[in-house]
Amino acid sequence: MLNFIVENWVLIAVAFVSGGLLVWPIVARGGRSGAVSAAEAVQLINREKAVLIDVSEPAEFASAHVAGSRNVPLGSLTQAKNLPTNKALPIVVVCPSGTRAQRAAAMLRKLGHEKTVTLGGGLASWRQANLPVEKSA
Repeated sequence: MLNFIVENWVLIAVAFVSGGLLVWPIVARGGRSGAVSAAEAVQLINREKAVLIDVSEPAEFASAHVAGSRNVPLGSLTQAKNLPTNKALPIVVVCPSGTRAQRAAAMLRKLGHEKTVTLGGGLASWRQANLPVEKSA
């Protein structure tokens, strides 16, 4: 056995490196706690009919929010009636900075919405990507 390892160390090293390269994208995404960029969020919306949930307080939501998002404040998330009934639909959770969105995403996953991600950087990253923002009356 030792002789095999010594004679084939290059092949073994290549196998480990290629395996690591295959696993790296999974590890990298896991480290971001399920956060997606604004461009990735747009792809989820267009390709998979993802629903945007803004967990800001009503006053924050009225001042500025992602166009087409639903306001479900973090405090009322577990009792909210305007969450998607189809739990297979992806959900992108948004807040001004991204901090509340992470807590909300964890809550939504516990409620059975397993395809829940957050918008990395929050509303600020959406604006930085020059994507549409609305204001409510």
